[in-house]
Amino acid sequence: MDKKLALVVDDEKNIRLTFSETLAQIGFDTRTAATGEEALSRLEKTDFDLALLDFRMSGMDGIELLRRIREGHPKVRVIMITAHGTIESAVEAMKLGAVDFLQKPCTPAEIRELVGKVMEREVIDESQAEGYPTLIELAKKCIADYRFEAAGAHVRKAVAIDPSRPEAFNLLGAILEVQGAHPSAALKNYHAALSLDPSYIPARKNIERIAGENKYRRGKIDIDRN
Repeated sequence: MDKKLALVVDDEKNIRLTFSETLAQIGFDTRTAATGEEALSRLEKTDFDLALLDFRMSGMDGIELLRRIREGHPKVRVIMITAHGTIESAVEAMKLGAVDFLQKPCTPAEIRELVGKVMEREVIDESQAEGYPTLIELAKKCIADYRFEAAGAHVRKAVAIDPSRPEAFNLLGAILEVQGAHPSAALKNYHAALSLDPSYIPARKNIERIAGENKYRRGKIDIDRN
């Protein structure tokens, strides 16, 4: 079987090296790029399965690179990397099909775990999907394919199976925001997540952002603990 191919795009050499070594441990053949322009050049020559993109780079930033990848290479799955305490421009990223995020500094174990989830969800049989974890991963797969209605439907099924877990409510709120629903619809789900787990930080941040309590309000949706 051919190795999976990954592209790591980050302007920090140490980050590129760490990610490359970690991905090699789980069977990936990895290429790297220090700029968005270099990444696009590599994408034109090689069919990658996965790309890991830094949000902030000199020149072309991660969002613009994500947009270009989705236009020209829609089958490439994308994980966004951020060094900041909250995920900047995540609403734009999610609209472009990116739902997976890693916050620097991250450990090799965290990288392996998330990459494993991203690749494993590709083989989920939608017609036979059942169980809370599988439905959440299927919803994220649908987001990557711009199928937001289907993503919302799968999350609602997950809630019906286990209404005691905050992640599904938080993800549903994010999907509603991306779809342009009234903020009250998203807030209802974020509040539901926080009522289930008062320590669930993503929901709290989303509530603060919508309520205007965060002065850096624009463009941030927190999807999960990563």
